[in-house]
This record gives sequence, C-alpha cells and structure tokens, in this order.
Amino acid sequence: MLALLTLDGVLSAVAGALFLPSYLGVVPMPVSALISGAVNAALVWAAVQWTSVRGLAAGPLGAFLATVIVLTFGGPGGDVVFAGTTSGMVRLLLFVAVGIIPGALVLRRCLA
Repeated sequence: MLALLTLDGVLSAVAGALFLPSYLGVVPMPVSALISGAVNAALVWAAVQWTSVRGLAAGPLGAFLATVIVLTFGGPGGDVVFAGTTSGMVRLLLFVAVGIIPGALVLRRCLA
C-alpha cells in the first residue's frame, strides 16, 4: 500500500506540473499547486495510517519532490516542462513549496 501511495505522489507531481501554466483569462492561476498540496497532505495522512516510521510515511513527499526535480531537466529533443523564464521559475518554486509544506505539516503533526 505504501508503494501505491508513493506512486500517487509521482502522479500528483506530473499532473500538477502539466496543469501549472493554466490561466484564468489573462491572469496565471497555478491552481494545480494548491490541488497537489492537498493531495500530498492526504497521501501522507494515508501513509501514516499504514506505518509509524517517519521515513516510510514521507514516501509520497519524496516521490513528489524527486519527480519535480526530474521534470526540471530537458527530455529527449530538448523539451522541458518548466519554462526557463522568471515567471516560470516563480511558478516552479510556488509549486514545490505549496506541494510539500502541507504534507510535511501533516507528517509532523501525525508522528509527533
């Protein structure tokens, strides 16, 4: 079950990254960052229900962060998921922070 929750952390990162550049009219709205943060918090909560080992319960967060790191590199043909512009980097930092912090808080609270 923990392996499936970790896989869901990967899927959360991929789906959130693909929908990150969405717009509401002409205003960039990174709603996927908020959704990924909520999903990651739920995944960590579910992982805590299956184990009391902090390292195993943090599996979805580690998978999320590792996937985001992999997505920052260019793929075959030079395609990149996160744009190299200033606004793209701000969105990336927002995505990582909002994606990790809620899950880390749940992990800290549940295992404290």
